[in-house]
Amino acid sequence: MSVVFINPGKSDELYWLSAGKAMQAAADDLGVTLEVRYAERNHAQALAQVREIIARPLSNRPEYVIFSNEKGTGPELLKLLDGAGIKTFMAFNGRLPGVGDIGQPRQQYKGWLGSLEPDAEQAGYLTARSLINKARHAGVPRVHGKLQMVAISGDPATPSSLRRSDGMRRAIKEAGDVRLVDEVYASWSQEHALAQGGWLYVRYPQARMVWAGNDLMAMGAMQVWGHRGKQAGKDVFFSAVNTSDEALQAVRDGRLSALAGGHFIAGAMSLVLLYDYDKGRDFASEGLEQRWPLFMLFDANSAQQFMRLYGKQDFSRIDFRRYSKVLNPALKRYSFSFKPLLK
Repeated sequence: MSVVFINPGKSDELYWLSAGKAMQAAADDLGVTLEVRYAERNHAQALAQVREIIARPLSNRPEYVIFSNEKGTGPELLKLLDGAGIKTFMAFNGRLPGVGDIGQPRQQYKGWLGSLEPDAEQAGYLTARSLINKARHAGVPRVHGKLQMVAISGDPATPSSLRRSDGMRRAIKEAGDVRLVDEVYASWSQEHALAQGGWLYVRYPQARMVWAGNDLMAMGAMQVWGHRGKQAGKDVFFSAVNTSDEALQAVRDGRLSALAGGHFIAGAMSLVLLYDYDKGRDFASEGLEQRWPLFMLFDANSAQQFMRLYGKQDFSRIDFRRYSKVLNPALKRYSFSFKPLLK
């Protein structure tokens, strides 16, 4: 069984590196031949990689290609691969209903088998709720009775970005005493968040909560407030998503007030589904488009445990074989989550 993963991230970007490493660990456990190609957050490069795969002799083509609908590029990649007769699977970001007009898996595109996404709305909700609770406990200043929050999101075209923002808004609505004064997009970039954060700081000086869609953007915003004499975790409170060493350390020392992560294993779990499909146990019995609560909220202790177990990006200690229905015939339903992997 051979698989290519078109990794949308950069090869030196820790989150997407973790995703690729976890997939390789799963492939090793399952006996799958895996090739990871990094698109370096470049849409044209992702297209070029897909075209190169299609141009290979039939004997050298992979049986399956996994890709992400990052920044809405999924439909274009899907059309190319399905037209070439290569079976496909979307991981990390699936389709946005009504966007791209690709329908559901196995309909318009017969070789598109399905998708598996982390529940990004869960990440936005967990981090925003924790951020609000920390700010309340610290007694930060209110404006007309409301706590002020600014948000730095990824981009307006990637499903996970939109759903994280949806979760953040749900937590705000549930809280009742919080006002989201502005939301900007920083393209998942620390440098862009530096620029956006400077503008937000000047325009909303009374905002004491900064919700960020990933760790890089949170660190960029933290630099901005720090340069202006504000201490993270005391004067202003930050949240983030992803398990970079910098973010985990920031949780441990109190600079980062909320962090969700663990969802990088979505690619590895996608391999499990494809492995079972390939061996005749179709995951369709549990749905073609699956969304799993892979995120967990980290505190100082769990951050330390993650760094001890997986700080070197070695996921070989995880037995991915135990998630397969083919290899565990008594298993009736899939169960994917990250928190048990810290034990």
